[in-house]
Amino acid sequence: MYVVKSPLSDAALTTVSEALQGALVDLIDLSLVAKQVHWNVVGPRFRSVHLQLDEVVDIARTHSDTVAERASALGVSPDGRAATVAGASGITVAPEGWVKDTDAVGVLVTALGAVITRMRERVAATGEADPVSQDVFIGITGDLEKHHWMFQAESG
Repeated sequence: MYVVKSPLSDAALTTVSEALQGALVDLIDLSLVAKQVHWNVVGPRFRSVHLQLDEVVDIARTHSDTVAERASALGVSPDGRAATVAGASGITVAPEGWVKDTDAVGVLVTALGAVITRMRERVAATGEADPVSQDVFIGITGDLEKHHWMFQAESG
């Protein structure tokens, strides 16, 4: 059932809806991984890493809402259910238990790298199909790359 009718062609809508759903799943999982590590980080750099992780959680949650609302605006029902996220995320599972601060940084470098790679694929896939959605992906990618850089610098 479509409550909202998209201005996109069926082919373009398929491409864009797949990209939006994939981004939603990755962003939700990124926020969960970052929060899990946030709660369990230990070590001499605890405070700085702990605060940096909250920044990633905030940006991932903000962008997941933007992506879900973009999907809704195009008549596509976003799916952020736990089972959907668990089954489709491109992020490696967060470590269990306490996480040493240096390992926490590595976890985020890897998680952000995975999401950025997939976001860049979405940027490429949506350029012709829907430049508006592509612009959303470009903005998200820029924000994620900033945090990726900061975590990489943290481990330098």
